[in-house]
Amino acid sequence: MIGVSTLILFGCSSLRHALFQSSASDLGIFDQVVYLISQGQPPISSLLNFHILGDHVAWVFYLLALLYKVYPDVHWLFAVQAISLSLAAFPLWQLAREAGLKESQATAIAAVYLLYPLVFNINLFDFHTEVMAVPALFWAILTARRGQTAWFCCAVIFVLGCKAVLALTVAAMGVWLLVFEKRRLCGVIAIIAGVAWFVLATQVIIPMFNPTEVSAIARYAYLGNSVMEVAKNLVLKPNLIFQKVFSLDTLEYFALLLPPLIWGLSPRHLTPLVAAIPALMLNILADYPYQRDLIHQYSLPVLPFLLVAVISSLKKGRGWLQNQRTIILWSLVAFVALAKFGYFWSRYVSYLDTWQATRDAIALVQTKESVLASGHIVPHLSHRPLIQSAMPGLKPADLSQFKYVLLNLRHPGLGSPPEIGPNLVNQLKQMPQFQLRYQRDDVVVFEKVI
Repeated sequence: MIGVSTLILFGCSSLRHALFQSSASDLGIFDQVVYLISQGQPPISSLLNFHILGDHVAWVFYLLALLYKVYPDVHWLFAVQAISLSLAAFPLWQLAREAGLKESQATAIAAVYLLYPLVFNINLFDFHTEVMAVPALFWAILTARRGQTAWFCCAVIFVLGCKAVLALTVAAMGVWLLVFEKRRLCGVIAIIAGVAWFVLATQVIIPMFNPTEVSAIARYAYLGNSVMEVAKNLVLKPNLIFQKVFSLDTLEYFALLLPPLIWGLSPRHLTPLVAAIPALMLNILADYPYQRDLIHQYSLPVLPFLLVAVISSLKKGRGWLQNQRTIILWSLVAFVALAKFGYFWSRYVSYLDTWQATRDAIALVQTKESVLASGHIVPHLSHRPLIQSAMPGLKPADLSQFKYVLLNLRHPGLGSPPEIGPNLVNQLKQMPQFQLRYQRDDVVVFEKVI
């Protein structure tokens, strides 16, 4: 099951990328910084304009760079993502077996995870380091229950290195282990490690590398303009919290998150969800609807603890479904209803009319010199120190720093206004240092020759 899942996920993400559906943010950013690290250069993304540690303090990028040293290719990221998401089924299966579930039930739980729509959908959304934390979270729970403290510490350290905000999940997991699982040593370790790393990351490391505030803090602007201000207002202004928690947006979020697993959740066995509270609250409180869907990565830290709650319920004979066949059938129905496989014959084929022209245009870039490109072209050319996504407001002085400019006038990319391409072309034609080298199917390439 793990092998088949890995092949499917890797094939789907690679196909999406080949169809020019990946984006500058986030795949272009992450591919560029991993490449720069592998080349011994500072991982300062020209798409972010600051060091990658100033984004989410994800030091796992340095580990990923070892793969790029073998051969620099964005497909390494797709492979790591597919393997991570699929491999998480193994420690989950072990958790189910050690909880006393029958082998058929444990296998069903693993299948439920692999068929959970978020797993398939997030694999299609570029690349995110959170996917690497999913098997590590399962492993942390497993080793805590086995009393393997050293392995538990390794798992926690790895989770913390995937993204700074996961420190809150680690700390909450520590509370659950300490209070409800009676794993006192592992619980205390997780609480201390999670709180310490969150403070260190948000108050020391990120400000050191990023002149602006923590990424995504603007999504909580109604609570404050900094991490500490938001934390303070969470306590002092509970009315703002209640308005968000008890809202139609939250109801809709749970209507997406819970149905694939509702058959196995019992009110008496929900204590593992204590560890999911930080991620759930971050998603509920955000003024950003993408944090409350099953397409983006924000709900990934919730999923391991939902599944552990299902295992706890089945262990006590609770849950609507107990039979392997009916459990998997329910998961298949949920997958068909909520997984975005239909994108491959709808939105993912929308650029086919310029596909060959775009490939030919990319082939003209033979050096590692600077590039300005449409957003969906950027991840195909991000192995260079300077690459930027075409955006409104670029002036001749901005354009002159680029050796190549690649634009798809027919399909400017998600979020880009349709007039951006023609406006840039008009500017470039008036600049004598640029020459039009290629034009086909509304795809153009300009090269600076002076």
